[in-house]
Amino acid sequence: MKLIILLVVYAALFVLGGILTGLCLRRWKIGSIIKEDFIMKKSIYFIMLLFAVLLVTSSCSYNKDKDTTSTRPEENVSLMLPANRYALAGSVEVKGRQGVCSEGNYYWVSGSTTLAKYDKDWNLIAFNEEPFKGYETEVNHIADIDVYQNELYIGAEYFMDGVGKNIQIAIYDGDTLELKRTFSFEAGSGQLECSGIAVDPDTKTVWMCSWVGEESGRYLYQYDLITGHYLRKVHMQMPPQWIQGIAYHNGCFYLTADDGTADDNEPDHLYRTKIENEATNCIVTLERTFDDVSRQGEIEGLTFDEKNGTLLVLYNRGARIVLGMPKGFYDGYDREISEVFTYEIK
Repeated sequence: MKLIILLVVYAALFVLGGILTGLCLRRWKIGSIIKEDFIMKKSIYFIMLLFAVLLVTSSCSYNKDKDTTSTRPEENVSLMLPANRYALAGSVEVKGRQGVCSEGNYYWVSGSTTLAKYDKDWNLIAFNEEPFKGYETEVNHIADIDVYQNELYIGAEYFMDGVGKNIQIAIYDGDTLELKRTFSFEAGSGQLECSGIAVDPDTKTVWMCSWVGEESGRYLYQYDLITGHYLRKVHMQMPPQWIQGIAYHNGCFYLTADDGTADDNEPDHLYRTKIENEATNCIVTLERTFDDVSRQGEIEGLTFDEKNGTLLVLYNRGARIVLGMPKGFYDGYDREISEVFTYEIK
């Protein structure tokens, strides 16, 4: 478009210059001294030469500008706009304050020290109040969870006052909610806490995120789904603060972040990113603001119900959270309420 505008402007100048030259020659009667057609031809040649020089110069400038603006990968540009629209369809109170996942006709919810299974109508059909049996290292905390082929993938750790240790990937039976096996954690990755876990069925890998900020919270950490071997970490560009959950959907990763201050009634947010094969970084963009929940509190895990085309988000309200742990209640509450909000994806 810029090149076309320049061409139009220069063509107009060319025509105007020729007309003015002819008028001047006739008005001043220069043709009586020297040959009029000679001056006319030379003037036209000069204007044409000037036009050609300006055309080449503008074309080079245009190409230079075009090259500069096209350095951003096309897929990253597409991340600048929300991929979906979400309409709140309802909510349900659940037994668990950490995470939610879905597969088929069932839903699973994790508490800090519990696991629950619900049917498609949110009737509780299984509950495990002692999920830490069978660990070789001490753990006391379950974060956001995911499910793959009826196995629950859990980021387990020992968490106290904002500090995590003994992080590991734990796999539970989707029916009995009992521990089946664990994968070793790569301490050299720099991850200091695990707030969420997601299975990428397309690449057969597992990804973990960290609630702890600074370096730990700026990366996503990838493990092999079958062997549990650590593969890499990916640096998030413009990372959200206080990441609580992660989910994989249609080639992208979605992150919930507890970045709103509940005391000031600030909403939390959903973010989105796409990670290319062997990439060392990824751009994170805002996907949605949760300004339609019952009351602003603490956002937690999320999942996509592929069967019903919905987004599920777990939200806690009522409890004051200090360094990631409940410390008393807000006015009007004598307990913490955990709800799963369902959003239809448009």
